[in-house]
Amino acid sequence: MKMIKSIPTEIRQFLEKEGGSSLFLEGTAGTGKTTLGLQIIEIIGEPDKSFYLSTRVSDQALYNQFPWLEDKEMRAQVMDASKMFLQTIYEEEGEEESSELPESEKQKIESAQEFLSTVREAGPPEEVDRTRLKSLDKKIPGLERTYDRIDKVLPERPLLVIDSIEGITHKYDIDMEEFVTTIQKDLVENSNTNVIMILEAKSRPDLEYLVDGVVQMARYQIENRDVRETRLRKLRAIEIQQPAYLMSLKGGRFKCFEPYELEVMGEREWEPVEAEDGKYSSGTEDLDELLNGGFGAGSYNVFEVKENVSNEEFFSMIRPMFLNFMAQDRGVLAVLTGGTHPENLRRGLTRFIPEETFDKKFRIVEYLQSHSDKPYIMALGGKKGDQFRKSYKEGMESLRGPENKPIIDYVGLDTLEYLQGGEIAVKRLLENVAKTKNTDDVGIGILKPGLNISREIKNMADNYFVIDSINKTPCIYGIKPKTGLYAITTDEEKGTPYIEFKSIV
Repeated sequence: MKMIKSIPTEIRQFLEKEGGSSLFLEGTAGTGKTTLGLQIIEIIGEPDKSFYLSTRVSDQALYNQFPWLEDKEMRAQVMDASKMFLQTIYEEEGEEESSELPESEKQKIESAQEFLSTVREAGPPEEVDRTRLKSLDKKIPGLERTYDRIDKVLPERPLLVIDSIEGITHKYDIDMEEFVTTIQKDLVENSNTNVIMILEAKSRPDLEYLVDGVVQMARYQIENRDVRETRLRKLRAIEIQQPAYLMSLKGGRFKCFEPYELEVMGEREWEPVEAEDGKYSSGTEDLDELLNGGFGAGSYNVFEVKENVSNEEFFSMIRPMFLNFMAQDRGVLAVLTGGTHPENLRRGLTRFIPEETFDKKFRIVEYLQSHSDKPYIMALGGKKGDQFRKSYKEGMESLRGPENKPIIDYVGLDTLEYLQGGEIAVKRLLENVAKTKNTDDVGIGILKPGLNISREIKNMADNYFVIDSINKTPCIYGIKPKTGLYAITTDEEKGTPYIEFKSIV
């Protein structure tokens, strides 16, 4: 499944279902309403059937804000329509009126049309309904021509984006409810038109009952980092499976993120990701960039995992680290976090590396197990003193090999604290971190919520990252070094299990 989409699945389904539909895009300034509206025209609309009605002062204002509209195809699809509307909205009063037919001829035509409508089969309307438009107290320059344009598209389904309702109704001093009702009745219900109406407000419950769908665009902060969200409040006749989506507006484009899923088509072997001298790649190029080239030799790196992060979301981040080390004939020593079963871990990783590589290069420390016939289990339960040191030394020698290669020393800090208690765990951790810093190894600590060890580990870490889940999308941001917020997604080019980071801006 593609994790990054240009339009949420439910909105696409809503606009592609039979008949006309109306949709409010609500949100304060800068939340992405116009970007999404224009992108819906690009993705769903057809060039000669889509129109963008705006109160902006010039086409150039749109080009400046959305450089991707300079694309030739989008010029033809959106900007020509926009330009026509803008010229109409801002044209001088007193434009020469087109000649009208005599009243007697109008009556004959209307009578003939009424008769034909009673004998033809029911189907999409072939002409635009103007009933409500004619009843408006004031004329809106450009709106009548909008109706004319839609009339030429019928019986095919047109798409109209109005940006914004406040701008148009304020300019012409028309009641908003009356305007929305006019659009809903004339164009949506009676003229088979999809209409997207942009509102410059967080929500308008007094108007929402008039339309078929309501989508809210929001922006808030986590740890002083911007988070953008698209909330699906109402989409008539559509099942909303994902009520809110994490989104980004990088490059003036709307992108939303589907929930993370691990999907593998067939078997594939991990291809190592290289790093510069003196560094070890994390297996994720974007993380390497945040780490100034990769994990440093002798560094201790902490990943704080928030309570709402699922095991699969968390492991999507850790999996490449393990795979990349083993694929380069380096070992991993692991004290697993609570809830991680050794067999499940092995099964998940050997989808991308040979089983013999895992058995040779991975050691899972089991403090409660005294014996195991599995080569990847280092059973230390019940062993003390010389016996403990001997078993540990033998395990490490087999893991490092004759060349004494560096390893990842991976510790689930919740397991450490559970087995040894808070004070002893802190002491043992200090010893391990100091030991790591005097080697070429890479220390990785996984910090779960509610641990007494939290404060000490933050101070000891060379690098400190937080993994969070926002609307079922795993995200990461750095405390040391300080970074922005990124969505963790499947690498679009390489596919699973490679991941990449997408900046939330």
